[in-house]
Amino acid sequence: QVQLVESGGGLVQAGNSLRLSCTTSGRTLSSYAMGWFRQAPGKEREFVAVMPRSVGVTDYADSVKGRFTISRENAKNVYLQMNSLRPEDTAVYCCAAGTYGSNLRDGGVKYWGQGTQVTVSS
Repeated sequence: QVQLVESGGGLVQAGNSLRLSCTTSGRTLSSYAMGWFRQAPGKEREFVAVMPRSVGVTDYADSVKGRFTISRENAKNVYLQMNSLRPEDTAVYCCAAGTYGSNLRDGGVKYWGQGTQVTVSS
């Protein structure tokens, strides 16, 4: 079992930055694809970013490409650096662990965190 805990959310003004963290107290994350998803009020959950392996390739939703960066550290931590935030980035952001090597866009998530709220004011 993998338990994921997110932190780092908050209220920021548009144009500012936040760094989200996802950590586990159980098994290491090195054997999982790790990603971030978000869900805004009244909308479906959407893919944000993924790092399918411990190092190397990353993939992003078009809406965040060039502004957000996913990274992994110490086999137990995953981060999402969010720059140039916009009001439309407001959502609950969830960390996800899935099948190693999977893109996670279309499935493959095995574990979800509870989420952290990000609110961007205009």
